[in-house]
Amino acid sequence: MILSLLREFPNNKFSLKHLASASGGASKEGRRETLAILDRLYNEGVVEECARQKYRLTRKHLPCYQGIADMTSGGSVYVRVDGLDNDIFVNHRNTANALDGDRVEVTVMHRSHDGKLEGEITRIVKRSRKIYVGIAEVGAHQLFVRADSRKMPMDIYLPKREYPQVREGEKVAVRIVDWLPGSKSPVGELVEILGMAGENDTEMHAILSEYELHYRFEPEVEQAAETIDARITEEEIARRRDFRDTITFTVDPADAKDFDDALSVRRLREGVWEIGVHIADVTHYVRPRSTIDDEAVTRGTSVYLVDRTVPMLPERLSNELCSLRPDEDSLCFSAVFTLNENLEILDEWFGRTVIHSDRRFTYAEAQEIIETGRGDYAEEVLTLNRLAQELRRQRFKNGAISFDREEVKFRLDEAGRPIGIYFKEQKESNQMIEEFMLLANRRVAEFCSHRTTESGRKTPRTMVYRVHDVPNEEKLDRFRQFILRFGLVFKASKGRAVAREMNKLFAKVKGATEENAVTTMAVRSMAKAFYTTDNIGHYGLAFPCYTHFTSPIRRYPDMMVHRLLARYLEGGKSADKQTTEELCARASEREVIAAEAERASIKYKMVEFMKDRIGEEFDGHISGLTEWGVYVELNETHIEGMSFLRDIEGDWFDFDEQRYEAVGRTTGLRLTLGDPVRIRIKRADLQKRQLDFELLLPGAEQPKKNPKTKTPAVRKRR
Repeated sequence: MILSLLREFPNNKFSLKHLASASGGASKEGRRETLAILDRLYNEGVVEECARQKYRLTRKHLPCYQGIADMTSGGSVYVRVDGLDNDIFVNHRNTANALDGDRVEVTVMHRSHDGKLEGEITRIVKRSRKIYVGIAEVGAHQLFVRADSRKMPMDIYLPKREYPQVREGEKVAVRIVDWLPGSKSPVGELVEILGMAGENDTEMHAILSEYELHYRFEPEVEQAAETIDARITEEEIARRRDFRDTITFTVDPADAKDFDDALSVRRLREGVWEIGVHIADVTHYVRPRSTIDDEAVTRGTSVYLVDRTVPMLPERLSNELCSLRPDEDSLCFSAVFTLNENLEILDEWFGRTVIHSDRRFTYAEAQEIIETGRGDYAEEVLTLNRLAQELRRQRFKNGAISFDREEVKFRLDEAGRPIGIYFKEQKESNQMIEEFMLLANRRVAEFCSHRTTESGRKTPRTMVYRVHDVPNEEKLDRFRQFILRFGLVFKASKGRAVAREMNKLFAKVKGATEENAVTTMAVRSMAKAFYTTDNIGHYGLAFPCYTHFTSPIRRYPDMMVHRLLARYLEGGKSADKQTTEELCARASEREVIAAEAERASIKYKMVEFMKDRIGEEFDGHISGLTEWGVYVELNETHIEGMSFLRDIEGDWFDFDEQRYEAVGRTTGLRLTLGDPVRIRIKRADLQKRQLDFELLLPGAEQPKKNPKTKTPAVRKRR
């Protein structure tokens, strides 16, 4: 009983009398027995006497865990521990100089009745090697870096005599090497000088460095690419199926530099068509475990920032050898389908091919043919579009979810500064390409998933799948409760009925003020897609079996799929599952990092676009809520910024996590997703890529004196 009490309240100091009473020994004899127990625990080093006859557990006997530090902008830390429902909160005074991403040992000092934990970090097990980007501040004798990241709230010290080349105002990338006890700043090492802060190239390189994405290839990688034999010999052509006499073309964005997929179309007889999906044969040029292949594994994916593409493969491959340019012979890996007008697959073939692209279309050019019926290869384009639209109708009939959201694009001047915003619209020409790529991905996955023996028995084979799990019922329930405030009802809770209800809901809110709020929360209620060797199907596309085959120039999993397909076409045995799964996990991880960098570049351009509009007012709607602020998306540009709850004039607001709304203490005003609001641009911080808005409440007065604030709740594990 005594030990249980001490462990439940590890930060409390208990008197002998308190411990005796709590253990049922309030009598004189009971106190004597309690003292004897405490003496024994003291001698064993389990408890310590922290004041006269006041006891608590020694630190080494408190609950102790290892986890990853997640630093806040105020310097406090939340430690994420596998197996614990809640993160462990550590006040900035008790962090032992731990930094974001460090593996630490943390001792739990306090556990509240609702399971929230507070502790102190006792040891740094392993320093994170993450890179921080910031602006150099050069003094007469000292050099500090003011980091852009809110997860590094203190300046980083660099020894000036070691880095005399660093100039005031330059943006640099640094890595922490040490932080001695008692020192105000961690010591860093210089990784790279990126250029003067504020210049477009500098800021884009800073984002890439922050996410440790390489924007240059090492010389040995470039050299390896240059030495690749580009010749297409007669012997190589003889090993392939020849499509050079079949009408073939590419359809891509107007600014595309690489063309890694093409479509061919040939009428076999009335109502029957041969459709070829031709993908650049990257693995013909890139061998496993070669210098280029190792680099592709490291990168995992191409990265698309606002103003540039950072390719997975060197330019000689992505823009030359593996680009299906018009009027040139190209080597491909193809999926060829014989379809009738009912979209029945009468035959299919997979293998290596040689093609000759007859035309490079932009999406706009293909769309004009679809709309007018006139132009180059109009019959072929119209045939492909008619079949694609039917494929699309069937897919949604089978339960695919239509997550069509507008994509923000920037018009940039020659210096890379944003001068306008427009929205990329998905038209039938985009859908035409998408549907045939989906068909190829699906059928390749199905072919590779198993081997059929002569007796008709199916045996599974190792395959790279792109999977998307079924919706979480708890998240769906929160979504259901949320949309009730708009008078919307969502009845389904599981299975394909959820997809059908989602599509009905999206159609109902199309063009309404709450459309963005509803679609945002719907996306949050869904699982995230990833790569794995364990097939669970793709819920969002309504495919029981799906992979990525169609973009090996920009995604490493597609290269893996090409190699697996080649292996199985040749009758090879199933690939090693563990090795393939490890590569899948890495590719999923790199995809997430690339997406975060892409969002960071968009955020930077949004802030840059608004920095000359300080003080101007705009209409918007609430797009997000946290315990500290309200996120608002502007109606006209879809630019997002935040208004701190503490700064809203006229009332003090508390965040209600269960109802997902902020509630005014005095007025009772409720702010929730989708609410129309008016804001004033307050601040544009380019370094932190942050827009601060002033939320303008009707009839707002000057803020009252802040009442006592509660102790911040420990954040739930993410």
